[in-house]
Amino acid sequence: MSRETSESSSHRGRYTKPVPTSNLASEDDDFPEFEPFEGVEATPRTSSSEPLSVEDVDMCQQINKPNHYTSAYDLENLVVRRGQEFVVRITFSRALTEQDDFQIEFLIGSNPSASKGSLIVVTFGSRPGGPWSGQILEVQGPVVNVGITPRPDAIVGKFRTYVAIKANGGLQRTGRTTGTDMYLIFNAWCPDDCVFLPDESECREYVLNDYGVIYQGTVESVSHRNWMYGQFERGILDACIYILDSSRMPITDRGDAIKLIRKGSAMLNSQDDKGVLVGNWSEDFSLGTSPTSWTGSTSILLKYASTGVPVPFAQCWVFAGVFNTFLRCLGLPARVITNFSSAHDNTGNLKTDLIFNPDGTPDERHTTDSIWNYHCWNEVFMVRNDLPRSLGGWQVVDSTPQETSDGHFRCGPASVAAIRDGLLCHPFDCGFVFAEVNSDVVFHKRDRYGALSPFRVDKNHVGQAVYTQAVGGSGPVNITHTYKYPQDSAEDQLTMSRAEEYGCARDHSDLSEPELSVNISVNQAMLGQDLKLVMDFQNQGEVSRSIKAHLSGSVVFYTGVSSAQIKDQSFTVTVLAQQTERVQMNIAAQEYMPHIGSQLSLRFVVTGQADDQSVSAIKVVELMTPKLTLEVFGQPQVQHQMFVTVSFTNTFNFPLTSATLFLDGPGLMGVRSRPFMVIEPQASVSWTEMFIPRFSGQRRIFALLDCMRVNQVWGVADIFVSH
Repeated sequence: MSRETSESSSHRGRYTKPVPTSNLASEDDDFPEFEPFEGVEATPRTSSSEPLSVEDVDMCQQINKPNHYTSAYDLENLVVRRGQEFVVRITFSRALTEQDDFQIEFLIGSNPSASKGSLIVVTFGSRPGGPWSGQILEVQGPVVNVGITPRPDAIVGKFRTYVAIKANGGLQRTGRTTGTDMYLIFNAWCPDDCVFLPDESECREYVLNDYGVIYQGTVESVSHRNWMYGQFERGILDACIYILDSSRMPITDRGDAIKLIRKGSAMLNSQDDKGVLVGNWSEDFSLGTSPTSWTGSTSILLKYASTGVPVPFAQCWVFAGVFNTFLRCLGLPARVITNFSSAHDNTGNLKTDLIFNPDGTPDERHTTDSIWNYHCWNEVFMVRNDLPRSLGGWQVVDSTPQETSDGHFRCGPASVAAIRDGLLCHPFDCGFVFAEVNSDVVFHKRDRYGALSPFRVDKNHVGQAVYTQAVGGSGPVNITHTYKYPQDSAEDQLTMSRAEEYGCARDHSDLSEPELSVNISVNQAMLGQDLKLVMDFQNQGEVSRSIKAHLSGSVVFYTGVSSAQIKDQSFTVTVLAQQTERVQMNIAAQEYMPHIGSQLSLRFVVTGQADDQSVSAIKVVELMTPKLTLEVFGQPQVQHQMFVTVSFTNTFNFPLTSATLFLDGPGLMGVRSRPFMVIEPQASVSWTEMFIPRFSGQRRIFALLDCMRVNQVWGVADIFVSH
């Protein structure tokens, strides 16, 4: 017996049916077409009474979809949002009389039950029905328009629809037909739905926008990656429901936003439940697709839904992009967040410990904590009825597998307001997110015997900025203030004290204010160009200092892990009292280019020792890449043929081998690709594709080039499509 079956059986051994967990499985035997009432004999039919029957059921998609903001879903079936009336048109065999009685039944999952909310009976007279309300809107002869309003907390998923007529001592039902199946999703426009978002422009951005940008890089050099969410593309809604089915989430729990979000957070990674994506933070992607090669979510979700096998590979922005699609597709208002200088602390406190060798080089062997250049997660907007009212609103959710929460690799929903105020006692995972944006960076020097001594504490490095995409635009919005108060403000001190009360230990090293300091700056450079690195050593003391310094440079993953060392140089610099001494070094392209892989980040660490004082500084440089050029031709109108040409010139001094161009544009075209065996230096390539816009409005085509030595080369074309 399965675990689920055994749990649903009583301790006395009495068997009960397993909890339904499948929404998409075909259910063709819901009811007999005629179901007699128990204990009621059939009523003899008089010669003058013509039997009533149903000739047609029309789900009125042209009326309902615009009213429910679901016209973009590429589906044959109706999609509506809960808590809002939708119209069904029923054509009977004759006009209704006062004696006629009918009802509409909505079923979801196997073994539907009225007591569990998975079998809904909607009545239209004085006879009581189920939790959804119904009314007759209009009658024209045998044609009846009815309005049905699902509860704002109804189960989310795919419902089967039947019309039943009370006749001859029983119920005469319509037969099973997939054409009247209906999808019900969350409703950000409904004040009684827990995901209600009162701002119309935010609803359109965080629910309806099917493409966007995800911010990357460093706070000094912010870059971004286009991501095609594609939540309305064909097959995606079914794929999202399939994810819930694969998780064996009970059908009856799927109206609960918190439970659904936590299940989705766990299922988007494959760490412990064979979920959607396989994480990979190495440089070996030979068994799958490099995270930098994805243009968006649709290919990933469709592949998972068709195979049931986790899709390789992903890193944090891929997890966040696909999770955003999952949330928006089901009607939840969601956005992707980027935290720059994000702490990943393996000891569960508010200290990120960085350890250095006696010679000043980073001791990566003994450093278990890390600072990611950036980390992407999601926020979802919702009321938290399980928390104090002030803690509703935006909630952090994260599907990148980092730490377990209740036994699964998932995170959230964690109230952003609770994180800002240090209220870490509330569910879910507030302490983990709090540390990601608030940790102190403690620099330790390890002596020859392994003893550690702190020599510097940086309280400002972690969580330098938190960005998300602006409403109605592609630019960033800095929302750091929603996560933390200004450093050392009265509110910040109260927050940090409160966090310690809840078990998040801070650093309390008693270090004197240093007289020496160092700062690193690097020019913004294109991939393949030399870099000019500048180190400014400052002496605020009253005597001159001779500093024995060391510069270490490496190619790093965005997670802060070094993949290859490109610079290792010691030098001495003398700094006069109350003066600054500048040291400049050139980093030639040939020093780092052989080691560049999927990452475009270089990290420089300078440390120094002068008598009893130590100095250190870290600088991460994000290299820029050339862009693709896109040109769009044709009349930008729905169902009119158009063309797009993408072109690229190889400006590098080496050939690009095993190159592939990708095109993606939700509402315009699915993901398309074209391989190029080699693109020689200074050679140009171009590729033209035809497409037919599916729906109107502001649309975007995204092009991406991926090859052996260079990636993250992209371009976009924005077009406005008219009806």
